[in-house]
Amino acid sequence: MIHRARVVVGLIAVLVAGAASGEPRVQLPDSARQGGLLMGQAPAGSRVVHDGYELAVGEPGRFVVGLDRDAPRRIKLRIQLPDGGERVRTIDVAQRDYDVQRIDGLPEEQVSPRSEELLARIREEAAQVRQARQRHDGRSDYLSGWQWPVTGRISGIYGSQRILNGKPRQPHYGIDIAVPTGTPVKAPADGVVSLVHDEMFFSGGTLMLDHGQGLSSTFLHLSRIRVEAGQRVTRGDIIAEVGATGRVTGAHLDWRMSWFDRRVDPTQVVGPMPKED
Repeated sequence: MIHRARVVVGLIAVLVAGAASGEPRVQLPDSARQGGLLMGQAPAGSRVVHDGYELAVGEPGRFVVGLDRDAPRRIKLRIQLPDGGERVRTIDVAQRDYDVQRIDGLPEEQVSPRSEELLARIREEAAQVRQARQRHDGRSDYLSGWQWPVTGRISGIYGSQRILNGKPRQPHYGIDIAVPTGTPVKAPADGVVSLVHDEMFFSGGTLMLDHGQGLSSTFLHLSRIRVEAGQRVTRGDIIAEVGATGRVTGAHLDWRMSWFDRRVDPTQVVGPMPKED
């Protein structure tokens, strides 16, 4: 399946095609990292093809590709230029080691749900999240810059293998920040609210923000959501309150980011947690 998106993104890149030769310029980074965002630039009207995704490049010709937790050591991008030419670039991807995190004391029904009613609910909620992640919106709200939605002790990290009540489960795709119930959650970047759900089975109060061009943030386990679907928000706006809803052992915010259906690491865009005073 080919996914098409108009992608524009801020760029720190290295020139890799020679303007001196008269060729259209294509800019790409030398390397990328598992869980990161690969940013590049090509002439407006180009198409960038990568691993089943086709990105239509608009003004000013910038694009982004999300790399998931287990991206291979090398990836290939094919840039189809407006004049019919083509550039193929292979980029090295730095590999990461991931921790194992063990969490015990969860209700068994939340680890291994069995009833058909619960399984149907879980499937429906997962479908809502998938649909929100597939938004193809040409906005570039993430150019507003990034900040942490809350500050506090990091209790869970991106990519770690989860062992729940002694049973291996999917890796953790977010950053857990342990702060008290009621702590205000701020928008990490500009965006549009793409999903509001007060009580999902696993994630409890769940909120999604679409930052444009397939890049989205999801906030889990909320006690209160203070925005509505379709509402525009600005970086730093209060959008929710931390809680302990869904499958948790205590109050915290689980902040996740995705590029369409690929889970990326929030720390790759926001940087280190600020030190508390």
